[in-house]
Order: sequence, then C-alpha cells, then structure tokens
Amino acid sequence: MNAWSKKLGAVMLAGSLMIGGMALSGAFQGPEKAYAAEEAQRNIVNVTGKGELSIKPDVVYLSIGVSTSAATAEEAQKTNGAKITKITTLLKTTWGIADKDVQSTQFSVQPNYSYSDKDGQQVKGYIAQHTLKVTYRDLTKVGALLDAASNAGANNIGNAQFAIEDPSAFEAQVIEKAMTNADVKAGAIAKAAKRSLGQVITVTQNDDGNNPVIYMENAAMSKAAADTAGGTSVEPGEVKVSTQLTVMYELK
Repeated sequence: MNAWSKKLGAVMLAGSLMIGGMALSGAFQGPEKAYAAEEAQRNIVNVTGKGELSIKPDVVYLSIGVSTSAATAEEAQKTNGAKITKITTLLKTTWGIADKDVQSTQFSVQPNYSYSDKDGQQVKGYIAQHTLKVTYRDLTKVGALLDAASNAGANNIGNAQFAIEDPSAFEAQVIEKAMTNADVKAGAIAKAAKRSLGQVITVTQNDDGNNPVIYMENAAMSKAAADTAGGTSVEPGEVKVSTQLTVMYELK
C-alpha cells in the first residue's frame, strides 16, 4: 500500500507541475504580445498625402430654361411648351447636340399669388417653368450657344459648370502625386525624430468607394466688351482633379 501511495503521489505531483508550467507559460505570453504591439506602435508613422492636378475642362453643363406667366395654367403651359420645343430643336439641329445630351431636369406649373389687405391672398395667374440640362463639348462656342438660346426664348439661364467628363483618366497621375507628397512628409518626420524611413506598410485611398478621384469645377461667365458685339463670354478656366492617400511607414 505504501508503494502504491508513493506512485500515486508522484503522478499527482507531475500533473501539478505540468498544469503549473502551462499556467506560468500563459502568464508570460500575454505581456510578451502586449510588449510587441507597443514596440510596433513606436516604430510606425502615419501621414496623409495629397495629389492635385489643374487641367483644362473638356465639357460644360448648361442650365437653359423658360419661364412663362399667363392667366390660366393651360395657357402658361402651352406657351412655355412651344418655347422649350423651339429651343430644343435649335440645340439639336443648328448646334448638333445629341438627344442624350439634352435632358429635362425641372418642370412645373404653379399659381402666382398676389396679396392685399382688402382681398387677402388671390391667384393672380400661373407660371410654367421648364429647365434643360445641356451637355456641350465645344468650349469655344459656349457664349454663342447661350446667346442663341436666349434669342430663341430662354429666359432662365444658369451658370455654366465646366468639368472633366472622365476624371478617372487622371487617377494614376494624382495618386502618384499624392504618394510623392506622403513620402516627403514621412521623410521629414523621420528626420526630425532622428530616425530613418522604412518600407510602406499600408496605403488607404480616402474616398467613399465610388469617387476615388474628385474634381472641382471652376467656371466664369460674364458679358464681353463691345468688340464682341455685347455677346456672352464664358471662360472655362481650369478644373482641379485631386485625391488623398493615408500611408503608414515603418520607422527604423
């Protein structure tokens, strides 16, 4: 019986040592991992690189509309419809604008109210409005096109919006500029910290997932001087194409 007791005690002691060793090993693994994570955090730098290009636009979006007042809604709509049909025909035939580039964006017929202390609010008549969004690509003739539309009856012409029809064509260029900008920033930070810059760890493009490259319109519309017979002068200017990258670098 004593021999069996001694063997059982030895087995129990070995089991205890194994369990204790595992627990001790686990206790050391936690701090080691935490220390490694902290060490990694001390050896990285995050910067945002910005890339931008100034490019001549290749398309303009024009808002051309007609507003007509009449005593009845039917009369306002009929008169306005005739004017907008005339303008649409002009755009498509005389100016060669494709059907897909002439789009109705707003149409309404609403009462026009007047107010007096004696009678209160009264319907004075009706106003019909119809607006077209016109996409045009010959930027040298924008002013002449607007003048022609005005002569045809357009009396509600909005600002010209110049743009790049396919900004994604410049995506690679602005990404390269943004990455170069990030390299310069990260290098300056590393130098100031008396460290050297290592490899790139991660790169994230800051966008909504649909428009990695954005453009900002820059248009100007004004009346020209007498040398152009008082016609409308439209200056396309330049369009800004840009993107941003968040870059994580290793610090040595």
